Parts: sequence; structure tokens; C-alpha cells
Amino acid sequence: MPGPSGFAYVVRGGDVVITHHGKVATTLRGRRAADFLDDVEAQDAQELMARLTGNYRRGNERQARQHPRNQGA
Repeated sequence: MPGPSGFAYVVRGGDVVITHHGKVATTLRGRRAADFLDDVEAQDAQELMARLTGNYRRGNERQARQHPRNQGA
């Protein structure tokens, strides 16, 4: 399964603005921004940004769509 893509980040002062396909997904400030900048060097940046923004697919979406509970009434 391919990893997440389309994320980018920009450092503005002490803040880190994370975008997804050109739209602002989240802004990190203070300690979270500093931790992100430290972690982005050691980890896969795309996966890290996906986790922080909540746009992280787990690979089970197709199975969940076919579950009887999600078939409608």
C-alpha cells in the first residue's frame, strides 16, 4: 500500500503550518511545533504529517464499506 502524499509544511516564525494538497490542514505552535521539526528529520515526513492531521488511512476502508452495518437500512 502506498504511503500518504500531498502534504507540505512551512515554518512561519515559531509556528509550523501543515497543508494537504494546498489547503491548510493544521497549525502547530510552541512545543508541538518544535517536536515536529525534530521528528521530521528522523521519520518519513509524509506519514508524520498525516498522523498529526488525522488524514492517515489504515488500509481497511474497503473492508469497512462492505460490512453489513454500513450497508444502509
